Amino acid sequence: MSTSHWISSGNDEMRLHEPGVMNTSSALSSSLSDGLRLPVIVAPMFLISSPDLVIAAGKAGVLGVYPVANARTLADLEAGLQRIKGELALVGRGNQWAINVIVHPTYTRFDAEMELLERFQPRLVITALGGPQRALARVHAFGGKVFCDVITMVHARKAIDAGADGLVLVATGAGGHTGSYSPFAFVEEVRGFWDGPIVLGGAISNARAIRAALMLGADFAYMGTRFIGTRETLVSDAYRQMLVRASLSDIVMTKAITGVSANWLRESLEAANFDFTKLDMAGKIDFSNVNGDSKAWKNIWGAGQGVASITAIETVAQIVDALVRDYAALGAREQQLAAWPRSA
Repeated sequence: MSTSHWISSGNDEMRLHEPGVMNTSSALSSSLSDGLRLPVIVAPMFLISSPDLVIAAGKAGVLGVYPVANARTLADLEAGLQRIKGELALVGRGNQWAINVIVHPTYTRFDAEMELLERFQPRLVITALGGPQRALARVHAFGGKVFCDVITMVHARKAIDAGADGLVLVATGAGGHTGSYSPFAFVEEVRGFWDGPIVLGGAISNARAIRAALMLGADFAYMGTRFIGTRETLVSDAYRQMLVRASLSDIVMTKAITGVSANWLRESLEAANFDFTKLDMAGKIDFSNVNGDSKAWKNIWGAGQGVASITAIETVAQIVDALVRDYAALGAREQQLAAWPRSA
């Protein structure tokens, strides 16, 4: 809830609406927040997010998103969806998960994946790398909602015009495929013409950043990098240790790997003998056979500008518990801020 103060203790939440701030909440964002300890969505991360990550996120009290492209085969995808839905249902959180689909025209597995989604019926589908049109009618037909991942104002307006139910604003500093807009400007301008749900991503790594996202006018914070190194992801231990070593200066943005602007770990680029003179060059956009061993990104590892928040290898539950504790402690800071504005 973008205008609410989430104060969490255990599994209970209290939301205090602040006077004088635009209330951008909606029935849909309220519904999605049910059962959450914090307004956090664990962003879908290509070749990183696993069914285990989504299940752990749901059990910990946030919303996990599974990128269906991470399943090497359709049989793997079916098994993964069965696990996610089944295991979360056992703890009373059967709807606390979401799906991410690639809608770029070069992605050839889309229709087959949608057939499976029509069977498992996630309540939320987040589209990436294109407009939501390919998914809208089919998801709406089974009662699901579609949020569209956007990085520009043009994309945001097109997604809304196409009928998207919500927007995921990917601002500068996000891991993997990233945007170039400041979150301050991005949310403000979108809120000028859109009162529906907004998810904000881009270097959100701690409780203060979650709170800041809500104050800007977003309904949910999109957090990816902070969870890459968790024990529930698909990454190698070498990747995890590289994350612990990394800081802001170790993040490199380039279009050379996938053809789309993305943030990568400098150390992994060096290990792959990447030619840094080609940083400003754009690679070919081709998302066919995304799990193929020939893809450049198989051996180059991504992370966002908030990577320094990763100081140890933890579980999803440990991170969420820490975020909840730190968010609750923000009350003292809120009191300090209440001293402003002052009379002249």
